[in-house]
Amino acid sequence: MVLKVGNLSVTYGQKQAVDSISFEVKPGQVFGLLGANGAGKSSTIAAVLGIEKSTHEELSIVGKSPLRNRKDIFEQVGVQFQETNFQDKLTVSEACEQWRSLYKKTADVPALLHTFGLADKEKQLVKSLSGGERQRLAVLLALIPEPKLVFLDELTTGLDTKARRMLWKELLTMKENGLAIVLTSHYMDEVEVLCDEILILREGQTTFHGTIQEVLVASGQPTLEDAYLHFAGEEEYWG
Repeated sequence: MVLKVGNLSVTYGQKQAVDSISFEVKPGQVFGLLGANGAGKSSTIAAVLGIEKSTHEELSIVGKSPLRNRKDIFEQVGVQFQETNFQDKLTVSEACEQWRSLYKKTADVPALLHTFGLADKEKQLVKSLSGGERQRLAVLLALIPEPKLVFLDELTTGLDTKARRMLWKELLTMKENGLAIVLTSHYMDEVEVLCDEILILREGQTTFHGTIQEVLVASGQPTLEDAYLHFAGEEEYWG
């Protein structure tokens, strides 16, 4: 297993943000962590990465504790947050070099730039990129250490249909080559294309954990979107 999480809980004061959730992610698996805003997705990821305090029975990434072996894990895990902030006067090339300098072993950056359609933007300031281009750069940077596991937070927000599909295709290829991915997304077409297994959170608690086919059966709904709304507790807002 690349990632093992057993009975993980996160508490802020009196508020239980995440309540005893458990899941595992294998090499070459895409795991979807789903839920409405405030359901506990970000708190879960932060706790798994050792950024947020948590209680847990088990927590390991590539067989090591993210709390005790941060340096080792840092070399093998990539993270793309929904809001990645870049320095104002940084070019695309400089951003890549800055990221490369953090790791001992790195991927072929020119090849990644080509893959993500940014090869002709190397000398451009990051702040002058479109929202979609910045998003692609954030994913590219997460892949620079050639990670065994990557966390992708709202992967294709701000991307047009063509760019989204291009990114899906590249990630599916990386998945076939053994990359494990934890994905948060509000786009059910994306979840359907990429995810082998999903976990749906509602107010910090697991309301469903299984495959796409299993969630359709368990919910009695005809589409993944309807099944998601059912388990996330959002159907009342949509009629």
